[in-house]
Parts: sequence; C-alpha cells; structure tokens
Amino acid sequence: MSMSRSAPIGAPGEARNVLAIKPFRRLWISLSLSSLGDWLSLLALMSLATILTEDSGTVVQYFAVSGVVVLKLLPSIVLSPFAGWIADRVDRRLTMVVGDIVRGLLYISIPIVGRIEWLLIANFLAECVAMFWAPAKDATVPNLVPKKKLEQANQLSLFTTYGSAPVAALLFAVLASFSSVLGRLIPSLSTPEADVALYINGVTFFIAAAVIWRLPIPRKDRAPLEDSNVLKTIWEGWRYVGGTPLVRGLLLGMLGAFAAGGAVVGVARLFVDTLGAGNAGFGVMFGAVFTGMALGMFAGPRILKDFSRRRLFGLALAMSGIALILVGLIPNMVMAALLTTVMGAGAGIAWVIGLTMLGNEVSDELRGRTFAFLHAASKVVLMASVAVAPLLAAAIGDYHWERADLAYDFSGAAGVLILAGVLASVVAFVSYRQMRESKEAEVPVLKELSASLRGVPLEPETTETERLPGTFIALEGGEGAGKSTQAHRLTVWLRDEGFEVVTTREPGATKLGMRLRALLLDRDNTGISPHTEALLYAADRAEHVHSVIRPALERGAIVITDRYVDSTLAYQGAGRELDPADIEYVNSWGTDDLVPDLTVLLDLAPEAGMARVGDPTDRLEAEPADFHQRVHQGFRALAQRAPERYLVVDAAGEQGDITRQIQRRLRPIMPDPVPKDAEAPTGMMPIIKE
Repeated sequence: MSMSRSAPIGAPGEARNVLAIKPFRRLWISLSLSSLGDWLSLLALMSLATILTEDSGTVVQYFAVSGVVVLKLLPSIVLSPFAGWIADRVDRRLTMVVGDIVRGLLYISIPIVGRIEWLLIANFLAECVAMFWAPAKDATVPNLVPKKKLEQANQLSLFTTYGSAPVAALLFAVLASFSSVLGRLIPSLSTPEADVALYINGVTFFIAAAVIWRLPIPRKDRAPLEDSNVLKTIWEGWRYVGGTPLVRGLLLGMLGAFAAGGAVVGVARLFVDTLGAGNAGFGVMFGAVFTGMALGMFAGPRILKDFSRRRLFGLALAMSGIALILVGLIPNMVMAALLTTVMGAGAGIAWVIGLTMLGNEVSDELRGRTFAFLHAASKVVLMASVAVAPLLAAAIGDYHWERADLAYDFSGAAGVLILAGVLASVVAFVSYRQMRESKEAEVPVLKELSASLRGVPLEPETTETERLPGTFIALEGGEGAGKSTQAHRLTVWLRDEGFEVVTTREPGATKLGMRLRALLLDRDNTGISPHTEALLYAADRAEHVHSVIRPALERGAIVITDRYVDSTLAYQGAGRELDPADIEYVNSWGTDDLVPDLTVLLDLAPEAGMARVGDPTDRLEAEPADFHQRVHQGFRALAQRAPERYLVVDAAGEQGDITRQIQRRLRPIMPDPVPKDAEAPTGMMPIIKE
C-alpha cells in the first residue's frame, strides 16, 4: 500500500474522537494533572534550590540547580531495566494511584522541611516513583481504546505531556509574582522556603490519583517484555542506524540540540537572577521556550511547506543557536524572553522535522529501535550537559567592566549560554553536511527561502529540458521485490489498452550493456572498487538511454525500465556509501537529465526479499545483510525526497493488488493511444486527408 501520514499530534478532530471514550478521557485528565505537576515541580525545585543555597556561593548554587535536573533524569538510566517488568506484574491502577499519592506527599514535604539535602533526596525519590507510573499508564492505554484509535490516543498523550509545560510556566510565573501578597495574607507562607507552587503541585497529584481510582482497567495476559536498558538501547540503535548518512545527520542534530538545551537548563535559573528577574523571570523564560516550540512545530513547516526539509532542519537549529548566543550577550530580561521564544521556535521546527524524517527514512522493522535510541541517548546527553554546565559556568566566572558612563556585567551563566549557542550552530552545520542533497547546492538558499515564503514555485537555474511525447516509468526496489513481475503485468495491460510499450532493464539492455552486466554481476569479480562499479553502471545507463529509451520516448511509446538512476543512488550511494552528489552528477550528464515521469518503489524488507531470491546468484545478491539494509533505506530516502514522482507500494502484498495500485497512479499521466492529429476538432470523427 502507498505510504500515508497520520493526523498531526493533537489534531482537534482526532482529539475529540478519542476523548469521546470515557475511560480514556479519565486517564487523559489524570495524565494532564500529573504532567502539569511534573513541570511545575521542576520549576519550583530549581528555584527553591537557588534560594536555599544563596548563602553558599555561586558555585554551590550552580550545582544545586543542576543537581535537581540530574536527579530527575538519573532514575530513567538506573531503573529502566526493572520499571517496565514490575509495572506489568503489579495492578496498574494501584501502581498509578499510589504513585501519584507518594509524589504529592514528597513534593509537599520539600517546603516543609526546607533543606537542600531533602529537596534533592525527595526529588530523586519522586522520579523513581514516576519510573513505575509511566509504563503502567502506557500499558493501560491499549486496554481503554480500540486498536484503530490507539495511534491517536498515544499522540494525544504525548501532546499533553509536553503541552502542559507552558501552562505550568505561566502558573509558576503568576504564583511567583503574587508570592509577596500571599505571604502577607498567610504568614506561614512568608518564608522563602515555603514555595506555594510545591503545595499546589502536591494537590494536582492527589486529584490525579482520585481520578485514576475510579478508572476501570481490565486485566490483560502478561506478555514478555523486551529489555529496556538505556545503555544497551543506545548501543543497538547506533549500530543499526549510525551507518546511514541521512539518519546519522538527523540524530546528530537532534542530540546536539539536547546538549545545548541541557546547558541552558543547568544555568537558566541563575542567569535570570543576574538580570534581576527572579522566580517570575525564570517562569517567563521557561514558558517562552515551550511557547516558541509550539509555534515552531505548528507554523514553521506550514509557512515553509515548499522549502527543503533538510535545509529547514539545519537552518532551524542554527537559528536556535544564534538566538541563544544573543541571549547570553544582551543582559536584558525582555530581550531574553523574546530571543528565548525564537530559540524555542527553531528547536520546535527542527524537532518535528527530525521526527517526521526519521519516521519516513527508517524502515518499519528498525523504526522502534531508532526512536528508542533517540529517547535513551537524549536522556544521557541531557543529563551530562546539565551536570557539566554549572562547572563550566563556575570556571568562566563573573566579570564587570566599566568605561566612562558605560557598564557591562558578564556572568558565567551567560558564557555557558553563548557556548551552547555556538555548539548548536556548529552541530547544525555538521548535521546538514551529512544530510545535504546534491541538488540543494545548485539552488541558493536565500532564493529558495524567498520562493517558499511567497508561495511561488522555485524557478530552475537551468533551461527547461525537452518534453518528450512518450511516458517513462521506472521500477525500483531491492532484491526480490518483484520488479520483473510487475513490468510484465504492466506491459500486458498497456498493450491491451492500445499503447506501444518498450520493456527494458538495467544493466544489460544493449549489446554493450550485456558485457557490462556480466562484469558487474559476476560473483568472481570481487576486486571491483565502488567507484569503478558506479562508473560502469553509469556507462551502461548512458548507452541504454541513447540506444533504447530516448528513441522510444521520441516516437511516443511508453517505456518501462527495471531499474534506473535511483538504483545506483541506493546501491552505490547508500549501499557502498559513495557521495550521492557525485553519482547524480555523472548520471545526469550521461542521461542528458532524463528523469522518469513515474518511479514505482516496490518496498520490501531486505530479509523478505532475500528469502524470495533464495541462494544468491550474482555479486550484489551475495552482499551481507547490512548492505541490503542500507540500500533499502536509500530507496526510501529517495522516495521521500521526491514524492511528486514516486509511488511507494508495499511489495509484500498480492501481485494483483500491487498492479492495480500502479495502474491507478499511472492512468492520469498516460498519453492518448490515438494521436491528436488523427482526430477532428470535435474529437468525434477522424480527419480525412488527401
């Protein structure tokens, strides 16, 4: 079947649809309250850690704040192998209810005790409890919604988890602004240790527990769970996807953004103190980040819908980096809030594009491991960055310069923000170099950006290529995908429709091509270098186009070829890991820029294709499994890059169904089998010429 996209996260229609299910709606309410409590606790604990250590020096304050974040992330690494296993064997409702109550009590106890040691201990214990609450919640969702609505339910849960962050930031800023008023009204809240946000946070968890208690959760049979060790997941994920340049670039960019973000988290609370903004300013900056992210996720890809996604990914990361540098350089709270919103918007654009491209580029059987790697690695990178940032800020130190009537204060926190911005900018450049399409180098970025903003097609730099009267169809795919079968079925159908059809293949469609095919596929020719192999395929293709394809198209025939340029890009580009820009350049020159009107990708998992093939008979079939996996991912990347001329079909289906899908896509571009000059102006009677 052809590839399709699910509804966007939080799409209103999908949200209303799944929230109509009463048990899930209750779970969602509990999740909303728990997520609000999680974000509110993070803000309150970081602020309270600063207050409790204000007499201990700047370095201690830096480490107290980063300790809050590190201890929030540490349980996911320490307890990940056990949390899911235990959650699947204990009553899920009881797990969630007890978890919410315990977290509420822990957070309320922090301002009552009023010591930094207990703050850190209680924070760690609360996150340990959350490690068991989260898998119990995730395992409950499939029991409450039909299978066809499970994806929408999970998307709404994810949207709620992160969408509650700006709400928590706004609530925290309001509470901080009115803390002095509350202190006058209620003397017990007048001390700085008694942070009212933590009391409200505890109440949200108690309400969430009450909602869950009334939730009917059916029991399911126990199923064996996969090992969820974070470090093992990181190793396996990198081993599977690290060899693909595009995926490697995406992961590098996203993890680099997490590293920069961790540095910001580690010093942000103390940075706003240098601006004289305090708790309210911290809440505003925190909310600005997530507001910007929401704007970036929603508006960025829509406003720049025709802009190269790879370029947009790199530019969005660079925009975040530049904004972060300016935040560190300009000691002004208003500018910091505005620039932080810009930084968040860039991060949001990059995040949604990165997730979308990973979903499209990585095959279904590896997608779960890829996302598991991303989430696990992001936690480790974030924790390491948060831990190192305060040490770096302390090493930089605080400075004050005066000249005449001008004065400038520069703090170690500002220095860390600048370095984080530089890191994000460098990562943006390096990751884009990994992902770059060769054709992008030929189009100036400002010209493409201007065309995308104006909503007009990008004018090509080169002259328009000749439009041939025939129709050119290429069948692509890995070994055993069924290209030859579909070529035969389409040929029979088109000839029955009255068309002249030329069915051909690569390599070996010409006399010269037959000799090249023997050289290329002979299993004994193991000494051919990847560059030589790519050039031999290009030579076969140049002769093929000149002798077979172009003459047939010029006389109006439909040409169906089993493999074309994209096979070389997948096999020699992705498989042999050659530069695709070089391959495209040589083949563009050799074919005189002849591009198929339709490319059909018969998408089949490599192991399934090799099972169809049986014992390898040629040199490419005999390549190892990781080579064929890279080829498979290379084909999918090409299809995602040019969806307007690609049809992606699930080749595991029945052959007749596959043919019908291709026929439906092919009909709109098929020429009229009767030449136009053979019909009258009315289209009813043929013209009789003497």
